[in-house]
Amino acid sequence: MTTAVSTDTEIQPFRIKIPQDDLDDLRDRLARTRWPKELPGTGWSDGVPLGYVKGLVEYWHGTYDWRVHEARLNEFPQFITTIDRADIHFIHVRSPEPHALPLLMTNGWPSSIVDFMHVIGPLTDPRSHGGDPADAFHVVAPSIPGFAFSRARESGWNLDRVTRAYAELMDRLGYGQYGAHGGDFGSLVSPELGRLHPDRVVGVHLTGLLTMLATDAAGLAAALTPAEQARMEEVKRFTRRRRWYAMVQATRPQTLAYALTDSPVGQVTWMVDVFKEITDSEVLEDAIDRDHFLTNVSLYWLTGTAGSAALLFKETSRDVRSVGAPSTVPTGMAVFPREPLLPIRALAERSHTIVHWSEFDRGGHFPAIEVPNLVIDDLRKFFRAYR
Repeated sequence: MTTAVSTDTEIQPFRIKIPQDDLDDLRDRLARTRWPKELPGTGWSDGVPLGYVKGLVEYWHGTYDWRVHEARLNEFPQFITTIDRADIHFIHVRSPEPHALPLLMTNGWPSSIVDFMHVIGPLTDPRSHGGDPADAFHVVAPSIPGFAFSRARESGWNLDRVTRAYAELMDRLGYGQYGAHGGDFGSLVSPELGRLHPDRVVGVHLTGLLTMLATDAAGLAAALTPAEQARMEEVKRFTRRRRWYAMVQATRPQTLAYALTDSPVGQVTWMVDVFKEITDSEVLEDAIDRDHFLTNVSLYWLTGTAGSAALLFKETSRDVRSVGAPSTVPTGMAVFPREPLLPIRALAERSHTIVHWSEFDRGGHFPAIEVPNLVIDDLRKFFRAYR
C-alpha cells in the first residue's frame, strides 16, 4: 500500500548541536562500564575480545572529541523537511559548477551519512581536488528514516516508502533528473528509484547488491565461471552463518534496543563486530580511521537511534527476499573483494541493465570510507555518459 506524501513541503536549515549534558552522560557511562568475564585464548572466535574493547573505550572516553567531528559534519550544509509524516534530515551540497549532475547517495546499516564525508568534496568540487569540473555532482545524502536525525513517527518504513520519500525529496529540491548511488540498503533504494522514475533517474551506481540474497541461481550455476561459483558459495556462507546481526534486528529490534540505547559499550561492540567482519583488513583501524568509526558510533548513541535504525531490517525483510522487476535504467557496479554480498554479473543482469562493471583488488563493504578515491573515480567514469 502506498502512503500519501505530506503536503508540508518546507525545507529548514539544520545544524548538529548535541547538548553538553548528553556528552557528559556518555563519558560517565563509559567510565562506569561493568565489564564481562572472558575465557582465555578465545581471541575473536566468541566475539569482540575484552582487551580490544577496553582499549577502544579508553580512547573514546579520554581522547576522542565529538565536538571536533561535529564541527566537521557541520561543514556540510544540512537540512530537514517533513515527508510522509517523517522528519527527513539530509546533507545537500551544491557544486560550484553550473552543469553538475544531481546525485542521491544512500548508505545502509550500521553506517550513516558519515560514510560520505571523504567523497562529498571531490564529487561536488572536482576542480579544487585535481579533477575535471565536467565530472561535478550536486550531492544529496539523506539519513534513512529512523537513522540519526531522520525521525520516523510510525512503523511501516519499508523499501517502497523510503524510495517514494526520497523521490519526493529530490522533487522538492528541484531536481528533474538525477543519478543514484548506494551500497547495503542503498543498493535496494537506488535501483528502486530507477524503477519508480525511469524518466528521471539517469543512472544507478552500486557498490553491493542485496538482492543477491533472494536470487535463485540454480538455473545459472552451470553457466558460471569457477570464480563466479566460488563467489556464490561465499555469499551463501555469509547469509547462512555470518549475518547474525541481521537475524536479530529483523526479528527482535525492540529487545535489542534496550541494551544498545542504555550501554554505549554495548553499542560500540555491536558495531565493531559487524565492521570488522566486512572491511578489507584483519585490523579494523587499518581499514577505517578510529575517529571516523567512533563518529559513526557516536551519532547512533547521541541520537538514541539504535533501535529505530535496527527496525529497518524488520521493515524491509520481505524487500530483501524479493527480486524487483527488471530495471531499464543504466546501472554500474563497483565490486570490492571484501564485500560480503559479492555481485555476480550474470545474476545481476536478471534485474538490472548492467552497462558498467568495475572490479577492484581492495576495499570492503564501506568503500566510501575505506577506499574513497576508487569510489570517486568509478562514479565519475560511470556517469560521464549520462550527463
